[in-house]
Amino acid sequence: MTEILLQALIAGFGTCLGAAAVLCLGHLRARSLSFLLALASGIMGSVILLDLLPSSLRLGGAVSCLFGFLAGLLIITFADLLISKMEFANYSRHPSLLSMGYLIAIGIALHDLPEGLAIAAGFSTPGSVGPMIALAIGLHNIPEGMATAAPLKAGGASTPRILTLNAAVSVVTPVGTLLGLLVLQTTDALISILLAFAAGAMTYIVRDKLIPVSRGYGKGFFILGLTLGFILMSCVKLFFE
Repeated sequence: MTEILLQALIAGFGTCLGAAAVLCLGHLRARSLSFLLALASGIMGSVILLDLLPSSLRLGGAVSCLFGFLAGLLIITFADLLISKMEFANYSRHPSLLSMGYLIAIGIALHDLPEGLAIAAGFSTPGSVGPMIALAIGLHNIPEGMATAAPLKAGGASTPRILTLNAAVSVVTPVGTLLGLLVLQTTDALISILLAFAAGAMTYIVRDKLIPVSRGYGKGFFILGLTLGFILMSCVKLFFE
C-alpha cells in the first residue's frame, strides 16, 4: 500500500510543477494573463467533455451523471458566494483574480478525488495498470497547476501561498487513492456521481469566471490559449488510452 500511495502522491504533486512553471514567468502582462486563463479554460473544458462526463455516463448512467453535475454546479456557486465575501481587497489590487484562483483550486481538488480512486482501481485490477494511470494523472495535473497559479499570481498572492495551496490540492489525489484502497467495494454509481460533481463545478468556473476575464484581457490571445489548452489535454488523454 505504501508504494501505491507514494505513486499517487507523486502524481498529485504534478500541480505543484505546473504552479512553479507559472511562478518562473515573472510579472504577468495582460496578454500573458489572457493566454494563461484561456489555456486553463481549454484544459478544464477538455477534462469535462472528454474525461469526466463520458466516464460518469459510462459508470453510472444518465441519472447519476445529471445528479452529480447539478450538485457540483450548486455547491461551487455557493462556494463562490462565500469566497466573494472574503476581504481580498485589503491585500490585493485584483481581488477578483485572487478569488478566481481559490475557486479554481477548489474545482481541481474536487476533480482530484475521483482521480485518486481511479489509481486505486488501477492497482486492484488484474495486470495492475495503476502505474500507467498514476503517470497519466501526474502529467494531467501539471497544466491544472498552471490554471490555479496564474490568477493567484496576477491577483497578488505570494509565492509561498501559491505553492502551499497547490500542495494542499496535490494531497487530495493520494487521499482519494487511500479511500479507494480501503473501500474497494466503492460502487460505480458513487464514482459516477463524483466525476459528474467535479464536471459541474469546473463548468461553472470555466463559464462564469475564466472565459469572461480572459476575453477581457485580449481576444486574440484568448482564442489561442483556449485552443491550445483543449488540444494539449486531448493529446494527453489520447496518448494514455
